[in-house]
Amino acid sequence: MKNLLILFGLIVLSGTNVVAQFGGDPILNLQNEDKKFLNWGYYLGFNQYDFQFEYKEDVGRDILVDKTLGFNVGLIGELRINEFLDARFEPGLLYTSRTLGFPGFSTQAEAIREVRSTYIRFPFLLKASTRRIGNWRPFIVGGVYTSINLGSNEDSLDDNSTGQFRMKQNVYGYEVGFGIDFYTEYFKFTPSIRGVFALTDELVPDNDPNSPWTGNINAMRTRGIFINFTFE
Repeated sequence: MKNLLILFGLIVLSGTNVVAQFGGDPILNLQNEDKKFLNWGYYLGFNQYDFQFEYKEDVGRDILVDKTLGFNVGLIGELRINEFLDARFEPGLLYTSRTLGFPGFSTQAEAIREVRSTYIRFPFLLKASTRRIGNWRPFIVGGVYTSINLGSNEDSLDDNSTGQFRMKQNVYGYEVGFGIDFYTEYFKFTPSIRGVFALTDELVPDNDPNSPWTGNINAMRTRGIFINFTFE
């Protein structure tokens, strides 16, 4: 997640320059943008997904997770509740990849499992904003989501004994984040950072209850971080 935090830091620094340009007594762009009852847009972004494991017994050897940078894209539907609060629906497509390293094996073929996931996500969020300050407006956002993992392999008859790592297809969780709306002359541009946390166990255990891969796992849940760029 370090790379994504560095990237967001650069965005904040660039945003500081934008704020400086919008400082003083600027000409207000898109003055009626936030007064619409319904608003539409789209987003592009990056993600870095991890796994959180709960073990049945503490054997002193954790499963290692090697994270990579993924991407996400989606649409936005926003409903205005009042001056400071909006309800948002942000359906999207997300791709991510994680490599798991299981302890206790002598060969790489047994110890390493690459988990590639393509999620269709359906987040329902509330966005709470401050008063507009010139041509920018900070906010916090949070809510729940459900997602479908198209690469779950949940129905596969093969398991880790044949090199197949399986996950549940349906995932439920919550996300929280913050960002800043910037009002340009033609559209509203919004960088934001989100934390994503699954509430449901996503692991499909191996057929053997004493499996050296999944036998000691009590639960496995996704957690991750997003950086989104929104255009409305």
